[in-house]
Amino acid sequence: MFFVLIGIALLVCNFMDWGPMATWNFEFSGDLWKFVLPFALAAVWWIWSDASGWTKRKAMQKDADRKRDRLDRNIDAMGLGHLHKHRDGKTRPK
Repeated sequence: MFFVLIGIALLVCNFMDWGPMATWNFEFSGDLWKFVLPFALAAVWWIWSDASGWTKRKAMQKDADRKRDRLDRNIDAMGLGHLHKHRDGKTRPK
């Protein structure tokens, strides 16, 4: 996402004639690579993160954390927080 934001910022700066990007052109043999590079890096990052399983692991960890937080809240609601070690490693007072 960071690379996409950089690419969009470069395009906006070019269209609004701000900074050094105002003089860049879209010719194939000119400065086109400067506009395309952030989007290409974003595509490479997404391909790598999906192929390596990084995004799936992050999603699974987020789900596990949500389940654990829900369990902690339910145990606290029953008044048994002093018997249970929460995700933060602490027990709640009686």
